[in-house]
Amino acid sequence: METCKIYSYEEALESALNYFGNDEIAAKVWIDNYALKDSLGNLYEKSPEDMHWRIANEVARIEKRYVNPINAAKVFEVLDHFRYIVPSGSSMVGIGNKYLLSSLANCFVIGSAEDVHSYGTIMHIDEEQVQLMKRSGIVGHDLSYIRPKGSSIKDSKLISTGILPFMERYFNSMREIVQGGHSGALMLSVNIKHPDVESLIDVNIKKAKDNSANISVKITDEFMKAVINEESYIQQFPIISTKPIFTKEIYAKHLFEKILYKAYHDAEPTVLFWDNILKDSLSDCYADLGFQTISITPYYKIPLSPYDSCHLLSLNLYSYVIDPFTKEARFDFDKFAEHVQIAQRVLDDIVDLELEKIDLILSNIEKASVSKEIKETEYNLWKKIKEKSAMGRRIGIGVTAEGDMFAAMGLCYGTQESIDFSVKVHKVMALNAYRSSVNMAKERGSFAIYDASREKNNPFILRLKREDEQLFNDMERYGRRNIACLAIASIKTVSLMTQTTSGIEPKYIPVYKHHDKINSYNKNTNANTDLAYELDNSFREHIIYHSKFLTWMKVNGIEPTKKYSQEEIDDLIKRSPYYMTTANYESLSMIIHMQGAIEKWTDQSVSVTINMPSSIDEESISKLYFEAWRCGCKGCSIISHKGLFADMKTYLLKDNDNKDNVKRVDKQINLYEENHDMPFQRPEVVEHRPKELDCDVVRFQNNKEKWVAFVGLLNGYPYEIFTGLQDDEEGIALPKSVTKGKIIKQTEENGQHRYDFQFENKRGYKTTVEGLSEKFNPEYWNYAKLISGVLRYRMPIEHVMRLVASLQLKDESINTWKNGVERALKKYLVDGTKVNGLKCPICGEESLIYQGGNLICKHCGASRGI
Repeated sequence: METCKIYSYEEALESALNYFGNDEIAAKVWIDNYALKDSLGNLYEKSPEDMHWRIANEVARIEKRYVNPINAAKVFEVLDHFRYIVPSGSSMVGIGNKYLLSSLANCFVIGSAEDVHSYGTIMHIDEEQVQLMKRSGIVGHDLSYIRPKGSSIKDSKLISTGILPFMERYFNSMREIVQGGHSGALMLSVNIKHPDVESLIDVNIKKAKDNSANISVKITDEFMKAVINEESYIQQFPIISTKPIFTKEIYAKHLFEKILYKAYHDAEPTVLFWDNILKDSLSDCYADLGFQTISITPYYKIPLSPYDSCHLLSLNLYSYVIDPFTKEARFDFDKFAEHVQIAQRVLDDIVDLELEKIDLILSNIEKASVSKEIKETEYNLWKKIKEKSAMGRRIGIGVTAEGDMFAAMGLCYGTQESIDFSVKVHKVMALNAYRSSVNMAKERGSFAIYDASREKNNPFILRLKREDEQLFNDMERYGRRNIACLAIASIKTVSLMTQTTSGIEPKYIPVYKHHDKINSYNKNTNANTDLAYELDNSFREHIIYHSKFLTWMKVNGIEPTKKYSQEEIDDLIKRSPYYMTTANYESLSMIIHMQGAIEKWTDQSVSVTINMPSSIDEESISKLYFEAWRCGCKGCSIISHKGLFADMKTYLLKDNDNKDNVKRVDKQINLYEENHDMPFQRPEVVEHRPKELDCDVVRFQNNKEKWVAFVGLLNGYPYEIFTGLQDDEEGIALPKSVTKGKIIKQTEENGQHRYDFQFENKRGYKTTVEGLSEKFNPEYWNYAKLISGVLRYRMPIEHVMRLVASLQLKDESINTWKNGVERALKKYLVDGTKVNGLKCPICGEESLIYQGGNLICKHCGASRGI
């Protein structure tokens, strides 16, 4: 087997910094998320150039199977420096990666379109969700087929508990996977016709779930018309039945207003205009062949059929602007059209690479040393995914940097002029994507079930026909390679590496000032700001520029290294093409109209989150939702400051919701809104450790060994941490069900102290594990004592995590243990805590807070895992 060179983190960082022009965030995002590495964290790439050659060589290998192949050099040319074609995160991680056995698909939908889900079906979907998430899949499925609360159960005297308990089941399954160090995201949808919709909306969704889980409501034209006419509306189960077994009459407007209220205050649920989705859906022309759309995916919001998946990439629109930020600025439509056709081929090649990956997964499952019965669900799951992927070859070409493109062209975001230009760009993309798919059908064959007669009345196909009748005629003659071709995702993390705005969204704040607190005794630029934070009120000031704003400055001879006053910064923004194009000033209505106009040239979906100002009233929100529905948007997602503060209040009241505590928490939140600082008071330092402390048990893997962390809590706040092996001989043997207990400090006859862990089993009997410290490798124990020391003196958790991350440990085993400790502490980050020294990847402002185990921007609502 070929031996690959291993690079140190320092080597990779130096190379990546050089690649990204000293953009430290972009460099670290690439190293941490996309550089080739094995399960031990060894780095085999030191620059994105290595990654792009890895991808180019694999795509070229597939190209050689077909006529007129593109060579690796051409593929690399369009990938290099993220300039033109930007693969999705799954592709960057997985293509050519022999160290990782995972899918290349970005997202999945599972489930079935049967009228009623049995208990067995519900459990089966739960396991399938887990099996996908353990391989870092993000998953969507639909709850509309679960019996409503109070309905009778066939062949039983019992009545159904309804949707809510099963929603909790799916949320909890996701939590289990995420706690194991995997990434995961879940989207649960429900049809407005289902009788349990209102009770689901009434639930405090944010309290009941992790932020990586989302709820969406599928709203029909029939319901919207009932809202307009202020009529009653009949919900039923099954939702599509001429003879329902359960019905419920509601007032449509009341339910709609409740949805809007919850969306504004909790950012949930996402509204899906289901008839708008189905109207243009080409895959639903083949609904009877297994391609009936039943739900959408998290993040990307792509509508999919059961066991379908999608492969995505984006074109960097800014790079097609010639002479940006000048009077001669123009868009290179010829190059753009050429690259769209190449992108279509690249994604089709990635489908072939995905089929190879699934074969490896199936082979791995077959070889697993468990019974055939145990591995049957996972094996059949991947067989179904492979079959659906091969049959439809679904892909999704999208765009990013649309906001920067407008600025570079001198267009004001959200004006009719910008909308017209955007439609022109997306029309060119649609026509060339379909032209490329038809050309590939000539060379490689069409997708297996293509039938022109099924699609002849589809509105999207008819739009293509009006613009290019020859394309339509060729498609009828030769077919096309892919069942669907276009999807615009908001690539928030990847946009850090393109150094542009994300998706079709604008730039929120192009330039702002950031202050680091530093120790007054050490005001040089290398001051340790994390540890000095609590000690002094001295500051180091930085001016943070959006990358393309900096380009505008340089083009116009404005000195970027000068220390500008706030008044000068405001003047710079007013002089720039970003003025009145940012999300602080844009018309929300025009954003919606732009989304609707783009949707007409996108056969799947456009993902946009609308940032609502705090001053907006509910009547205006209602009008915006109606505008979105009428202008053809397939969904509407909003975020507001009120939603973020509501989450914070839920967290702070979770253990004590009496009136006095409610008043105290309200006061803290009001102070936070005024000062944008810490939303809570730090716990007091106690002089002596209590004899007993409550304890949380957190499990993680260290160098392929199973470990367990015991986190001692004083008044709910971490006070100490112990970690050790979890095994039956030398380590700590614990049932998997144990998640809580007590750490008891014992004093032996010789005056020495020891710490015991005590827990209750399911029958209420207590079991004690004596001498936690004796279970540890001495080196782990010493580091654990260091961490416990800073916890006892109440260093903020986010600072403790940074301290742990900054430990320079030579032993790789110690380093992986260190990562486990960080994961154990992560769950105690208080929602609403401000993050210092890190910019939001979407709006560019230093306005990030910790929330639900994620980083959330309180200005634009952007979210990513920590």
